Amino acid sequence: MYLESLLEKARKHTVRALLIGGGEYGKSFIFQSTRLPGLEVIGVCDQDIEKGVDSLTLSGVPKSSIVVCDSIKSASKAVDRGKVVVAADALMLMALPFDVVIEATGSPEAGARHASAALAQGKHVVMVSKEADSVVGPLLSRKARKAGLVYTPVDGDQPSLLMQLVTWARVIGLKVLCAGKSSEYDFVYNPRNEQVTSLDRLAHAPGFNALWELGSRKAEQAALERSRALEAIPQHIVPDLIEMSIVANALDLEADTPRFHAPISKIAEIADFLIPRDMGGLLSRPGVVDVVNLLREQHEVSMAGGVFIVVACEDKATWEILRVKGHVVNREKSAALIYRPSHLLGVESATTVFRAALENKSSGPARIHPKLDVVGCTTKALSAGTRLQAVGHHHLIDGVEGLAVPSCAVSDTNPIPYYLISGCVLAADVPPGTFITGKMLAKPNDSLLWNLRTEMDTVFGLQ
Repeated sequence: MYLESLLEKARKHTVRALLIGGGEYGKSFIFQSTRLPGLEVIGVCDQDIEKGVDSLTLSGVPKSSIVVCDSIKSASKAVDRGKVVVAADALMLMALPFDVVIEATGSPEAGARHASAALAQGKHVVMVSKEADSVVGPLLSRKARKAGLVYTPVDGDQPSLLMQLVTWARVIGLKVLCAGKSSEYDFVYNPRNEQVTSLDRLAHAPGFNALWELGSRKAEQAALERSRALEAIPQHIVPDLIEMSIVANALDLEADTPRFHAPISKIAEIADFLIPRDMGGLLSRPGVVDVVNLLREQHEVSMAGGVFIVVACEDKATWEILRVKGHVVNREKSAALIYRPSHLLGVESATTVFRAALENKSSGPARIHPKLDVVGCTTKALSAGTRLQAVGHHHLIDGVEGLAVPSCAVSDTNPIPYYLISGCVLAADVPPGTFITGKMLAKPNDSLLWNLRTEMDTVFGLQ
């Protein structure tokens, strides 16, 4: 069992890590690292020094063990004394003696810069920042392989966990019809007042009791009725598209529709919705990625943003046995749901860090090819001079939605990846419902992310 092998190696060899980004993920990773044999976080980088220090002290690291540094000389001395370094400048620390960079800033530009610098210094890269990964991940992965290093998605986030679930299914010969994840926040239904909440959003849905059960209704009809009833709650969000595009690039999967179907579905219904139309579902073909907005009552179990696959029940007799044992099989008994109802952020990321540093292996596939891009499309009229700035928890751009389309080269006439346009200024007025192309942007002059994407387009022959 490879996990036992990792544990044995970790007991014999200490892996030293530099964490960049002291947010929610970073805090959970640091906390867990203090409880593991063989893993030492030697430094934390964050633009907010106080945030970096807090991420350590809240995890039980004594303040006497923390040194704030503004030079590589002082940082080197601190590490030599067994201290944990905190700094604002991650690039400054790349020459320190460590094995793995964990990039968790959530910034597309910073993520690209840090990953590139780490690889140049001979460090493995654990890429948590999907914003950068979605734009140039295949190129960074290729650069790492050429250098004998690892560039990897991270256990604890959905893309890595879903890649492993799909690969496991392929190894044992299951036909994967759809691979996906539950969106981050459930749609929680109160049947007494027919209201649905999703985090801080509320939808009044008179008559929703009649829509609660799928019954004998066709999947397409049921999905449409629920979607219309709960239109007050967003059902398609950019982070879901981004994460599933990363999975598609790694596993050679497709998007069935640019916005995904994203049905509002209970766990028991997913294998009814996310199957091909000729099997009674929503999909035009098998082998795609998608998302569900999980519908449940307050007392019912959540998927906690977990991942799933829908597989074909080709061996009817065996799947009938499995159905009786409690496995989720659809109404026609033609497809089944297999799911992992959790993703634990940095709590479970040590498996990726150890695998990279101790075995020189990724938590995802060895080779990644650009398959899908999530590009920007306007949802309202935007005027020339508007800065397209990604903000908030999910770094969303006001007036711009994401759509998953086949990867193409960045050019004046092609749509531009969502997180590549972040920070750019519009050079022209753009009407609603328009893909943002290169000619509509005043491109930055000093963006490594843009340069890397141009290089990736050439390396992979994107048109």
